[in-house]
Amino acid sequence: MIPTWLTLLCLFIAQVTLETEAGHVLWGAQPVLVRVKDENDQVPRFSQSVYTFQLSQGTRPGIPFLFLEALDEDEPGTANSDLRFYILNQAPAWPSPDMFQLEPRLGALALSPEGSTSLDRAAGGPYQLLVQVKDMGDQASGHQATATVHVSIVENTWVPLDPVHLAENLKVPYPHHFAQVHWSGGDVHYHLESQPPGPFDVDAEGKLYVTEELDREAQAEFLLQVQARNVRAEDYTEPLELRVVVTDENDNAPVCPLWDSPISVPELSPPGTEVTRLLAEDMDAPGSPNSHVVYQLLSPEPEEGAEGRAFELDFTSGSVTLGDAPLRAGQNILLRVMAADRGGAEGSLSSTCEVAVTITDINDHAPEFATSQIEPVSLPEDAQPGTLVATLMATDADLEPAFRLMDFAIEAGDVEGTFGLDWEPNSSHVQLRLLKNLSYEAASSYELVVVVRNMAELVGPGSGPGATATVTVLVERLVLPPKLDQESYEASVPVNTPAGSLLLTIQPSDPISSPVRFSLVNDSEGWLCIKEVSGEVHTARPLQGAQPGDMYTVLVEAQYEDEPTLSTSASLVIRFLKAPSARAPALNPVPTRHLCTPRQDHGVVISGPSEDPDLADGHGPYSFALGPNPTVQRDWHLQALNGSHAYLTLALHWVEPREHVVPVVVSHNARMWQLQLRVVVCRCNVEGQCMRKVGRMKGMPTKLSAVGILVGTLMAIGIFLILIFTHLTLARKKDLDQPVDSVPLKAAV
Repeated sequence: MIPTWLTLLCLFIAQVTLETEAGHVLWGAQPVLVRVKDENDQVPRFSQSVYTFQLSQGTRPGIPFLFLEALDEDEPGTANSDLRFYILNQAPAWPSPDMFQLEPRLGALALSPEGSTSLDRAAGGPYQLLVQVKDMGDQASGHQATATVHVSIVENTWVPLDPVHLAENLKVPYPHHFAQVHWSGGDVHYHLESQPPGPFDVDAEGKLYVTEELDREAQAEFLLQVQARNVRAEDYTEPLELRVVVTDENDNAPVCPLWDSPISVPELSPPGTEVTRLLAEDMDAPGSPNSHVVYQLLSPEPEEGAEGRAFELDFTSGSVTLGDAPLRAGQNILLRVMAADRGGAEGSLSSTCEVAVTITDINDHAPEFATSQIEPVSLPEDAQPGTLVATLMATDADLEPAFRLMDFAIEAGDVEGTFGLDWEPNSSHVQLRLLKNLSYEAASSYELVVVVRNMAELVGPGSGPGATATVTVLVERLVLPPKLDQESYEASVPVNTPAGSLLLTIQPSDPISSPVRFSLVNDSEGWLCIKEVSGEVHTARPLQGAQPGDMYTVLVEAQYEDEPTLSTSASLVIRFLKAPSARAPALNPVPTRHLCTPRQDHGVVISGPSEDPDLADGHGPYSFALGPNPTVQRDWHLQALNGSHAYLTLALHWVEPREHVVPVVVSHNARMWQLQLRVVVCRCNVEGQCMRKVGRMKGMPTKLSAVGILVGTLMAIGIFLILIFTHLTLARKKDLDQPVDSVPLKAAV
């Protein structure tokens, strides 16, 4: 307590600084706060002098069962009020003097590990503890106070409970009491947990309640854990487990399975083939009568007059199989099956299951042609490739589009591939078309066998080889009129061209074909004539009356020699030119030259006139051009080198080997002259020398004379040998005719 005089003294002090333990007090006009140092003049005291507590066996060591409370009125937060709790004495000290432990700062009284073990073996007790509270913290000095704690040991009633069965959908008031737990120790608080979470609760007395109806199909079983705790929510002992089993009631009808799409059954499937298996699900307890499901086929009913049923049903397994009645591809059937629980007994619940079944198609039909024999088709010999010959149609009795896809082929009658087939992948029509040119001489008719097959593999009894259709194609022989090498012809000639002059040559485009005969039509002036075989057009007489710049048109007609009715014609236009001067200049003679075929890199050089008195300067320049004959212009090429010379070469790679007369027109201003140039076209060797067929050279021996010379030589050799042999024979004979005495004696040995 602060004395009164000291308080008054503090109020009158001004402009003085007092230093205390707490700090500095500033002098001023304001009131001054003075903090007074506390003295440890207060003795701590327990909240009660005697504590009584019932301690149950099985209490965990270290878990406080009693919290001692003491009060010290010294300044809070200082050592003067810092209290410590201690056990001074335990009576009895059996079976151990340290049966209990006291937490010094909190005053929490608990069993020691040794005490917990001892109590588990034997109840013991009761125990009386003398406890002390002291201030000044852990310092040796300080004020103390004591209290007595009486602890009685009671039997553990925290024992496991048998499982509890609760009926689902129970119609009772809620919360509904169904079990009881009890912790025999004091100061207990109960706590309940449910796995999985459920509608359960526990009160302060340990009574267990269910707070609402249970649904076995939602949760068939719960595991409850009940804890006995102290005021700090610490468990005195292990949690107590209680299993709650929810008993079943027949409150669920069988649930039919759902199908996303109809069930497909191939046609021609044998009886007994399983279509589906109905597995209706009953949410009631498995294995109980409430979930025992049986089945009954409601529809389809057997048709009148039909032998057997289309479907059969096993009432226990729910297996649906095919019956004896046949089914057709494309049928859509709705099966209605009743599923009932409790084995179909009275009071059972049922549902109607619907199953859509589709009878699917199989590829059991081979395609067939609408007709197997097509009427003969005639084609002209000149029919173009791509020409449509015939259209064939095939059918397939299958329903599935993939099974109606067909493949067509020409199986026989077209070794050379003259014909082909054209069709769309999903079409039943096929077009027979011409692929190559026809030749009456090669084949006058064709008998084509077209086969059709399924692209997919055939199954079932109807499978077999493909169907065929026969198409007869007759080739019509076509004889075309002759065709000329040009559609029209033109030639330019001076008006003073003499009779018999060659203007041009008309030729067929195919000289290998039948012989062609030529004639002129509309030659009103009679100026022209044409050779019937060669096609050379000449002037028939002088061109009297023709004027320069005029044109004269006739028709050239060509016809086959053996088919006079087949003919063709082309126009021939003659353009008249101004006549050259009366005296033509002398042309330099051009010797006959040869050119090689096939064409090689050489030609013939042509020179212009050597002199012309009409020209002021006596020389060119001259222009050179080939004659107007189209054949000449096709076969030859003339190139001017300068004003007085030109160069003639072959225009084609190959020209017929023979002597050719090439007309060359030489002109100067308005004057022109025609030069007939003779050129021999021949085959050449690698050196470019012309290989010409020649006769026997003069002085060279013939085969007969060579044989005679050989025989004569052999005869002379024979005569010479005879003379030698005769001479040798005569000499030998002369030696034999000599006398004996004339023969020299041989020496004796």
